[in-house]
Amino acid sequence: MSDLIAKESDFNGAAVVDGLNKFLRLRTTPIGMKLFESLADMEAIPRIRRPAHIHTTDQIVGQACRNGWTVGITASDLVGAQCSTVLGLHPRDEDWLSGEQMTGVWFSKQEDAAAHQAAMDVVPFGKYEAMAVSPLASGRLDPPDICLIYATPAQMILFINGLQWTGYKKLTFSCVGESACADSWGRALACGEPSLSIPCFAERRYGGVMEDELLMAIPPSFLPKVLQGLDALSQNGLRYPIPSYGVSNDARPGMGVSY
Repeated sequence: MSDLIAKESDFNGAAVVDGLNKFLRLRTTPIGMKLFESLADMEAIPRIRRPAHIHTTDQIVGQACRNGWTVGITASDLVGAQCSTVLGLHPRDEDWLSGEQMTGVWFSKQEDAAAHQAAMDVVPFGKYEAMAVSPLASGRLDPPDICLIYATPAQMILFINGLQWTGYKKLTFSCVGESACADSWGRALACGEPSLSIPCFAERRYGGVMEDELLMAIPPSFLPKVLQGLDALSQNGLRYPIPSYGVSNDARPGMGVSY
């Protein structure tokens, strides 16, 4: 694997993408996301696109992972505070925390909507002015703050198995329901930890996320370790696609190989 992945201190996005596609056969482009303290720094990224219309963050992410674009935004490019606040581009102010706009739509009572808002993981406000996303293989974010990887449940569990191959740690994930971007890129940006989410209604409606896709947001330093684990698992016969053994067969011969 030495020719496929880089050391954690020398992240190589193209090599990581090659490895992920080799072991998991991803159908969606892995992308990076990076926050910028100034608009000028974001706009200095090679071949950066700036939106001509107002979008959700889900759409911006979708433009990178579905279309292969490099896109940069500020809060003024996003449809509202719900998107901007997750990225730390808008404060968690009284109006945002109230949940008033979600009351009667996503939650029965305002107290439930407010509890939802308070539960969301977001980047602290005040440091960043802009954000960009780009295909990981392009190397334009050099390196990104986090990587976003869409995968089916079968692909995702093997991804997690690869992450846990060495230095095992039980992984815990959250689910706020609607606004699940707080569970993925919000949590990963704020906490620096691998963050799995079930993409929400908005991500699927506006971001092009498929019905069978989960999303892993993960700092790039974890990915060489994931690939090393996937390589080791593959050599043990534990690889994607996972072949069905059959629900009526004698389990013992198969268990002898896998366990």
